[in-house]
Amino acid sequence: MALRQLKPITPGTRFYSVSDFSDLTTDRPHKPLCEPLPSTGGRNNTGRITSRHRGGRHKRLYRVIDFKRDKTDIFATVETIEYDPNRSCRIALVRYDDGERRYILAPQGLKVGDRIVSSENAEYNVGNTLPLAKIPPGLFVHNIELKPAKGGQLVRSAGLGAQLLGFDGKYAQLKLPSGEIRMVLAQCRATIGVLSNPDHENIMLGKAGRARWLGIRPQTRGMAMNPIDHPNGGGEGRSKSGGGRQHPRSPWGQLAKGLKTRKKHKTSDRLIIRRRTKN
Repeated sequence: MALRQLKPITPGTRFYSVSDFSDLTTDRPHKPLCEPLPSTGGRNNTGRITSRHRGGRHKRLYRVIDFKRDKTDIFATVETIEYDPNRSCRIALVRYDDGERRYILAPQGLKVGDRIVSSENAEYNVGNTLPLAKIPPGLFVHNIELKPAKGGQLVRSAGLGAQLLGFDGKYAQLKLPSGEIRMVLAQCRATIGVLSNPDHENIMLGKAGRARWLGIRPQTRGMAMNPIDHPNGGGEGRSKSGGGRQHPRSPWGQLAKGLKTRKKHKTSDRLIIRRRTKN
């Protein structure tokens, strides 16, 4: 997979780059595994905006992904590698030996025709899912469960992989892509390999319109607003943060820089060996 740079024949294409999609094998999703995905515009069920700067994106179909990989001891064959507009990595359509088809997250190196399985006795091949206790230290894994049988919650974005460092009693020690080292129950499952599409982070949108296609709306500076709309609004002249007498805040008065928002006594604190940010 590589990026394609457009010729700068217009201002919008001067810094425009896009995936060449050479790793895809089809441009048609498997319709039985697709669901409608209504656009919310960042609003909740009461109509209030809960996520700002969202709305106006292109229509999408949601692909139902098998994050649990709970079909154990039955081999599956990879049929296609596909694009998913709802996530950054590629997805793979697999067909199990009993005829059922499912979508999974596609790791790097997975090809059409490969055989994968979810089992405690599976080989350490890319795409196979095992409990962490059965995986040797040093390997990279993705789609990691936090609770047994709940389904993968950690490491699901393009190009990411967590390294299994070792074991401490009933826990496995993982180094996450953020740099955080934390413990996860060794009976939780994970899939071997690093996720596909590693060049996703290098894509340049190139123009504002392309961000609108993705549903990203413009942001307005607080100091350009009126006092009723934002703590930084108003004033006879331009002054960031009220001329030094006020720290940057959100429209609701929450400090915007440096405030730690994590709970002080969270249950999972005891499982974190090293924070992602060093003090």
